[in-house]
This record gives sequence, structure tokens and C-alpha cells, in this order.
Amino acid sequence: MGEEAVEFSVEKVARDCKQSAVDVGDRTYVIGRSDDDSKSSIIVKILDKLTQTWAVPTVLGTQPTLTKSQSAIPVNDEKILIIEKGVPLNESIWFLEIDTPFVKQQRKIKGTEVVSWSKGIIGVGQKPVVISGPSGVGKGTLSAKLMKDYPSKFGFSVSHTTRSPREKEIDGVHYHFTERSKIEKDISEGKFLEFAHVHGNVYGTSIEAVESVTDEGKRCILDIDVQGARSVRASSLEAIFIFVCPPSFKELEKRLRARGTETEEQIQKRLRNARAELDQSNSPGLFDHLLVNDDLETCYENLKKLLSLDDDHEDSDDLFIKDGKQSASYCIVSKHDSEFLLQPETNEAKNGATSLLALDLSSLSGGAPGRTRGLKIRSINSF
Repeated sequence: MGEEAVEFSVEKVARDCKQSAVDVGDRTYVIGRSDDDSKSSIIVKILDKLTQTWAVPTVLGTQPTLTKSQSAIPVNDEKILIIEKGVPLNESIWFLEIDTPFVKQQRKIKGTEVVSWSKGIIGVGQKPVVISGPSGVGKGTLSAKLMKDYPSKFGFSVSHTTRSPREKEIDGVHYHFTERSKIEKDISEGKFLEFAHVHGNVYGTSIEAVESVTDEGKRCILDIDVQGARSVRASSLEAIFIFVCPPSFKELEKRLRARGTETEEQIQKRLRNARAELDQSNSPGLFDHLLVNDDLETCYENLKKLLSLDDDHEDSDDLFIKDGKQSASYCIVSKHDSEFLLQPETNEAKNGATSLLALDLSSLSGGAPGRTRGLKIRSINSF
């Protein structure tokens, strides 16, 4: 049940914390920094203007770094743009997702009001690569070749598991080893792209694991089974989905037996799973590309062509960041269509000119939940 608006007004919030009140449709979203017994946090409350009641939503995602204040403005019916003041530009751009597909999904799952924080990332970046295929088809070898030949361009997402580490396994390198209660909580909060129960343990790929690779400027590779690929496809992660298949089922069986590492019972189980995965590979809308691994080198060359690895184009926004032009902190001045004008808080005028920035959101892409990519920036000189 919501609170009566007369007991909690926008004006009262303004006195109690440094806040922004943003109207989107029939709702007012109050976003601010609250001090409660020396513990600072960012609060979000929602006023339904039709019923004059307040709601405190479940807030997902990692929240922005606490700053003294922020400016906020609606982007559309799905997101609110927040610029945190007092931090560099590439750390200050955030979105409060209020009605995105991810938020709608979580609202349905939890049966309560939900909002989610999402960090704004300058530049679109290259899409993660999901590589699937039956056991023994060579997808691990192909992924390893990409990592060896392009170590600065690709990185693996490290999966989570509830099983105990085996000898010589390192936490954070081979797996993120975690407690069942922790991973189940994170799964319920929408922090995992895919997960599965295997032999009494839980395995999964977290959003953070994928984004930690992307935030290093690398393209994330996810080597997962068809069930996992289907879960990732259903999420908001924008990725390229590739299925690697053998030239024939007979050849796949030959390769599995040639490894000499499994019992006959294990081989038969893998073959049953492989047949099911091959059948699912033709599911409409699941995989973008099918690669036949008849000859490894030929298949690898075809994989590189799919990933446009000969294209060394560098995004202009990457250059903007590398040049250090993001060092000043900014606030929102105005909005025109999908472009927002940002003004630096401090006067950095040179020769009488002050640098303003135009933040273009027309090319936004979801990335994984917790990241909003595709921000474009250009400098404007005002006199």
C-alpha cells in the first residue's frame, strides 16, 4: 500500500536531502541523497499523481557513487538521465530505468514496484560473443585461439558456481566460487544472465562478470550450452550468437571417442545431449550464425570474418575519453529531442571560450542490465 502524499511531500524531501524530482507521465520520481544516522544513501520514491500516494520501489543494480548533488531529466517513458556532480564525466552519467523491458520483467517476477540503476557508457562498444555447440565440436579450441591471437580484444567471462574448488583452481580465474544462498539471492534480483542446476550445484553467468570484461575495453566471449544461450537471448544483453556444429554426427562421435577421457556411459550421455543441442540450433531467432567445423583452420578464419577482426576502427568517443576531456564535472542545461546540453560546473574557459558538451542518446543500446551504452559526445564552444 502506498503512503498518503500529505505525509510525504516533494517539498519535505527537498529539505531532508539533496534531491531531484522528475515528472514522467502521471508519476513523479524523487531521486536524492539522504543522510540517516551518518549513513548516506541514494533514495528513490514515486508519487502517483492520480491517487496522491507514494511508493518505495525495490531498487536493483549498483547505485551511483554518492556525491553532493545531481541533475536529472527524463529521457523517455523508460529512463531518467542523472548527471552526478563533482565526479569526472565518464563516472557521472547514470540512468534510472523506470519502465524498460528488464524492469517490467522484474516487476512481474517480484510483484512489486521496481526501478533499476544503469551506468551510462560513452561509445557503443562491440557486442559480446556467445559461442555454443555440442561437446567435442571444438568451440573451446576456437575461443582459445581468439584469446591467443587477440589478447587485447577478447576476454572470457568467469562463471559462478556453488561447488568447491578443485585442486589448483583459483577463485576469480577458473570460477567465482560462491555460497548457494548468495547466488540464489543474486539470481532472484536479476543479476544473472543465465544459470543451471548441475549435479546438485548451481552454475551461472552474472551480468557483472560480462561487464567487467567489457569495461576493460575487451569483447566478452561466453562459451555456454544451448540452454544458457537461450537464457541470454531472452535477456536484454545485445550479443552475437554463434553455433558451432560438426560436419556430421558420426564425425562428432569419432572426436569424442578420440579424446579418450570418458567412459562409454559418459560418451553416450554427451551424444544424447549433442543430438538435442543440434536439433535446437535451428530454433528460429536463437542463433545468428552457424559455423561448420569440418576443418579447424577454415572454421577459425570464418569465425574471424564474422567478428570483423580486420576492422581496426577506433570510436571517436574513445578518443574523447583518452584525450582527458572528461575531467570536468557537468550539469544538464537543456534538452532537444535526444540531445542533452551539458555545462561544466567550473569555468574552464580558455581565451574567453567555455566548452559545453552535447550528449546524444539517439543510439542507446541496452548492453547488459546495469549498463546503458551508445552515448555520443561532441564539444560545443560558447562565447
